[in-house]
Amino acid sequence: MAKSIFYHAGCPVCISAEHDIVELIGAENVEIVHIGEVRDRIEEAETAGVKSVPALVTPKGNVLHLNFGASMAEVKG
Repeated sequence: MAKSIFYHAGCPVCISAEHDIVELIGAENVEIVHIGEVRDRIEEAETAGVKSVPALVTPKGNVLHLNFGASMAEVKG
């Protein structure tokens, strides 16, 4: 089974959501991507449909935007 991908930018809202996601679906079922640190994955996130972080992209390609933390424009700086 493919993993979900959780994109975040490291803010307190994002970190809190990361902990909840890992607790809910299990660390083995989600790839955590801190796009504030791994900036070469920003384009990947945008292509997947991520408009703000934190966001979870499911294996079927659905984008679940969680508890607005930062827009992609803010992440790109």
